[in-house]
Amino acid sequence: MAWVSLFIAGIFEMFGVALINKLNRDRNWQSFLLLILGFGGSFLFLAYAMKTLPMGTAYAIWTGIGASGGAILGILLYGESRDWKRIFFIAMILGAAIGLKLID
Repeated sequence: MAWVSLFIAGIFEMFGVALINKLNRDRNWQSFLLLILGFGGSFLFLAYAMKTLPMGTAYAIWTGIGASGGAILGILLYGESRDWKRIFFIAMILGAAIGLKLID
């Protein structure tokens, strides 16, 4: 269950990162509230996962999901660069997260 919680925390982290961009574009209270809910959910699920998983592993995977997911959302939603090098390094981040899961 800890791994599921960690994955959910990463999804909330992606949501929060995308909402930072939305808040910068649309300065309103709805965007701010969604941002708080996104990061709040992320920290809540991360804290639950860290009751079982080692801190270093949990944090690395949570950060990897958030960073790579945020970059992918930037490509899909905000027209950011789709350069092959960028995709390659996003894949490396995801590969490292999967590797940490496999060795834990």
